[in-house]
Amino acid sequence: MRFDLTDLRLFEAVAQAGSISGGAERMHMALASASARISGMEAVLGTALLVRARRGVAPTAAGRTLLHHARAILAQAEQMRGALRAFATGLKGEIRMLSNTAGLVELVPNALRSFLAANPGVDIDLEERTSLEIVESVAAGQAEFGVIAATADLASLELRPLGIDRLTAITAATSALALRQDISFAELLDEPFVGLTAGALHDHLARNAARLGRHIAYRVRLRNFDAVARLVEAGIGVGVLPLAAVARHGSPGLAALRLTDDWADRRLVVCARTFEALPVHARLFVDALVNAGSAAPALMRPGG
Repeated sequence: MRFDLTDLRLFEAVAQAGSISGGAERMHMALASASARISGMEAVLGTALLVRARRGVAPTAAGRTLLHHARAILAQAEQMRGALRAFATGLKGEIRMLSNTAGLVELVPNALRSFLAANPGVDIDLEERTSLEIVESVAAGQAEFGVIAATADLASLELRPLGIDRLTAITAATSALALRQDISFAELLDEPFVGLTAGALHDHLARNAARLGRHIAYRVRLRNFDAVARLVEAGIGVGVLPLAAVARHGSPGLAALRLTDDWADRRLVVCARTFEALPVHARLFVDALVNAGSAAPALMRPGG
């Protein structure tokens, strides 16, 4: 049985894309070549690796087993390359990472700025996902590490703390609520809401409303923090955002109130299957994220 790394990367790409054509595109490979490689792998093994249907493909039991081992082998190969590159002049490589929106607002840009300036040979493949999606992707080996809110089910991943992401109630500066310093979530639920369409924060708020036997009366739902802040500032309703996002918006037309509920403080962490197994350049960027967390003005240190 002889599969090269290109075979394994192609099979992983096909499984992720749900089609051979999609996998071929991700690998910048002709469809005929990709199809021939997959068929050749199946011929060598003497069993089907994919269930082919009109709407795409899915791994068989044998395919899922191959995918599991392929990801482990590819991760080890990347680790080897990263370690060997460390002996050359300057680090070279690519980091595959994911981050939730809260991490992208404050932590990741500051860490990227200093890290990329010091390591011009390293590229970052960064994608925004919800915390739950990040945990699943990192656990499956589809990303090396991710920045998440620790409210997600962390499976067996290793964690390093980054800080406390404080959730804050926001309202228009012209509203009666703007005269207050703090408010409970139960009181805030009496107001019309502006919020996000989906994601970890949306789910976090929904769960805590349900614990109170309430639901959130959304007037408008949007895709990003800045849009939520602008509509709250316009008097459309109230909202809940990370303090970092409120500080970044920085408008005198927006008033921030401290949420008195214990769950308003969310732990931001960076997660990986194992930090020790990360390539050298990836471990260095994790260190940069931890340092950015300690320096971020809108984050509190754990226990602080």
